Amino acid sequence: MSNTDKVALVTGATRGIGRETVRQLAEAGVHTILAGRNRDKAVEAALELQAKGLPVEAVALDVTDPASIAAAAKEIEQRHGKLDILVNNAGILVDDPAKGVSGQSLQTWRTTFDTNLFGLVETTQAFLPLLRKSEAGRIVNVSSLLGSISEHQNPASFIYEFKGVPAYNVSKSAVNAWTVHLAHELKDTGIKVNTIHPGYVQTDMNKSGDQQNGELSVPEGARTSVQLALIGNDGPTGGYFYFDQVLPW
Repeated sequence: MSNTDKVALVTGATRGIGRETVRQLAEAGVHTILAGRNRDKAVEAALELQAKGLPVEAVALDVTDPASIAAAAKEIEQRHGKLDILVNNAGILVDDPAKGVSGQSLQTWRTTFDTNLFGLVETTQAFLPLLRKSEAGRIVNVSSLLGSISEHQNPASFIYEFKGVPAYNVSKSAVNAWTVHLAHELKDTGIKVNTIHPGYVQTDMNKSGDQQNGELSVPEGARTSVQLALIGNDGPTGGYFYFDQVLPW
């Protein structure tokens, strides 16, 4: 199956890693749907990529809104009849690091999980019927090394002391667990499911006031998602990756 025959959907794609994932998939020839909560912003971002000759279109999709998810799934089914790649990129970080692990409000936990886990699960459930119509469906869940329980317990890891955003960290651990379970359910189908760490990327999420933090550029941060989205039939499923490195759960 050539890339030009594939249809991809990337959530949370109006900026940052999501938008760059759209660009890289489209540059590889994949017809890519750029999804964002705000339709106008999604259309604007898609038009900018179309102006560069890339096969991109827009859809409104808020992963915290069941009606929005259902409408997007219906719209894509009507336009394309299938989906080959789903990149669950949408995510938020709303913890207050000054409050530590036990001080985060329950609302912070609920808000974080509504987007990072429950929205991801519901979006995946909604698009699975279209992915089952693909010859080689691919699901990529954007997680983080901060979701690795092993690394949080490893004093030699640079995330060992990084406990100030617990709702975010635990939501990504849950995404990893969901990935393992879904991959197992789909192991006898053509659909492969993996989770990835994009790296410590120079995005708005990693800004401290006017200070831009991060080790990787945004294009580098999108590479692992794109790599897993385009794996062949001999590629992995149920894995946790950073570029070509297999990460510890």
